[in-house]
Amino acid sequence: MKYIQRFILTLVVILMAGLGAEARAQAAPAGGDPRLQDMVIGKADAKVTIIEYASLTCPHCATFHAEVLPALKAEYLDTGKAKLIYRDFPLDNLAFAGAILARCGGPEKYFTFLNVLFAQQRQWATASDPKAALTQIGRLGGVSAEQFDRCLADKALGDYILNSRLEGNQKFNVNSTPTLIINGKTEAGVPSLDDLRKKLDALAK
Repeated sequence: MKYIQRFILTLVVILMAGLGAEARAQAAPAGGDPRLQDMVIGKADAKVTIIEYASLTCPHCATFHAEVLPALKAEYLDTGKAKLIYRDFPLDNLAFAGAILARCGGPEKYFTFLNVLFAQQRQWATASDPKAALTQIGRLGGVSAEQFDRCLADKALGDYILNSRLEGNQKFNVNSTPTLIINGKTEAGVPSLDDLRKKLDALAK
């Protein structure tokens, strides 16, 4: 598939260009494509910043989103104590395509798509035709097959996602998913809710 070939080639180019240098910050220029920016839950001025690096085909990431994130959102993100920035760290071609789909619908639909993709991970990631499965999820979320194909062919969108992975690796030494960066400190793996509460309560004082 063309998008798989482009994923491999673009990743090689970015890795070669980025050796020995810090990756560019993930931010859209003023008036730029709204899909090319950090996607955030919570208030901008929250005292605690959580950066989540995740891959949409990672079972542990799906566990975090199903079992930990709902309580985290209710207790910390919705109350203004913390904010969560989600950043893509695709571990394979399917995760890359899923990340494309999530951003394809724009910021307003982004986290809805993430929730669906993680909740239905086993179905689409193991389907005999994963692209068709993703296309169907897109249709249900208001992204047509034609729009999804255009997003898959969008070099700027693909490069942004790959650069997110590169930045995570270079800046925070991320090499597995999920990885949380809590006020600059790296926490790999799925944290228990109790441990996460202890860390966040100490930082939010």
